[in-house]
Amino acid sequence: MAETHVLFVEDDDVIREATQLALERDGFRVTAMPDGLSGLEAFRAQRPDIALLDVMLPGMDGVSLCRRIRDESTVPVIMLSARADSIDVVLGLEAGADDYVTKPFDGSVLMARIRAVLRRFGHAGGGEQGDDGPDGGGLLVFGDLEVDTEGMEVRKGGTPVALTPTEMRLLLEFSSAPGTVLSRDKLLERVWDYGWGGDTRVVDVHVQRLRAKIGQDRIETVRGFGYKLKS
Repeated sequence: MAETHVLFVEDDDVIREATQLALERDGFRVTAMPDGLSGLEAFRAQRPDIALLDVMLPGMDGVSLCRRIRDESTVPVIMLSARADSIDVVLGLEAGADDYVTKPFDGSVLMARIRAVLRRFGHAGGGEQGDDGPDGGGLLVFGDLEVDTEGMEVRKGGTPVALTPTEMRLLLEFSSAPGTVLSRDKLLERVWDYGWGGDTRVVDVHVQRLRAKIGQDRIETVRGFGYKLKS
């Protein structure tokens, strides 16, 4: 398998250089850029397998850059934020990021997050949807919502719905057990590959994004427990 190509956009010279070296030692090929505009140019020219974007960037901030990338690609995106409680985290997720890491970060934590994202994307380059989702095949129908678990396609009222790989995996978890409440922790474990507690905002924002695409009333919030797909 070819080296995984990482686009890393970070304006702090020390962090950018140290992280690039750590990624390269771990076997990744890295393109490191110092600002959002050059990061977007590098993304379009090189089409990396995954993007690491700092939230605070000159020229074009990381959230805007994430949004531009998501308009063009389903490549996985991890945001880097200096504050775990910052609204920037939520804004990044709403812009289409798949996960985030808080700075300062331990190198092993960043590597684990990158590999977890690549595993659930079934990494063969470019953010292709993996085949390691919930078992089952064929067409699942929930009212006007159709989920093709083999072709990895979704239609609502006969119209194709464009989902990111993370959104697709989330929908597959719900559709594999319609009517069953899935806790945020369980979804973090199954969709985000977290073997330990994580930030449940990641789940909440992705559920909101999924609802906007398949219907606001399709996924029900069960207060104090989690979410379920209406069967």
